Amino acid sequence: MSIQANMDGRAAVVDRLAELRVAPVITIGSAEHAVPLADALLEGGLPVAEITFRTDAAADAIAAIRDQRPEVFLGAGTVLTTENLERAHACGARFAVAPGLNPAVVNRARELGMPFFPGVATPSEIEHGLSLGQDVLKFFPAATLGGPAALKAIVAPYEHTGVRIMPTGGVNGKNLGEYLAMKSVIAVGGTWIAKRHDLEDGAWNDITARCKVACHVVEEVQAKERS
Repeated sequence: MSIQANMDGRAAVVDRLAELRVAPVITIGSAEHAVPLADALLEGGLPVAEITFRTDAAADAIAAIRDQRPEVFLGAGTVLTTENLERAHACGARFAVAPGLNPAVVNRARELGMPFFPGVATPSEIEHGLSLGQDVLKFFPAATLGGPAALKAIVAPYEHTGVRIMPTGGVNGKNLGEYLAMKSVIAVGGTWIAKRHDLEDGAWNDITARCKVACHVVEEVQAKERS
């Protein structure tokens, strides 16, 4: 893949995340739940999922959604190793996310042309990410690190660099608007939208309802930005 094609592909993914603003982060125990999950997300108006590589079912779940519900924008989460990354790429994920910053994974993602967003928790880690050419970074675990106030303070010295942040961990319907109102936040990772037990219990209507609430918050934030 050419450097230009790599850059264009990454830009398209970043633009799509900036449009959606919320990416449900989902741990799925059985690939049989993949398509019903996708249908619940689509019904809720949030056609995106970050399937975490915390279970053996992750790759098969991504592949199933890719094949049967291609309109869902798919990412892979908890991508800790180059092997995880290669599997995510092979099964059809459009992007990958990690809780930490592993230079080996960053470099392999660049080789594959796979948009990769590593995690950071401190100013030093933000600087490390920027030095590796990573201008979109996950802030994790957001709530434990101090929530929106902490993120705003940590990112402030770097806003002029154009760095964009995806806070994840403890984000929910109550604080979503506060995160999205921040200029540096491109999107949030939404672990609250579909918990593993929701999938196991077949609580698809609950997932759809949470998606609709999230979309409503996004619309409210966008309306304030336009006013």
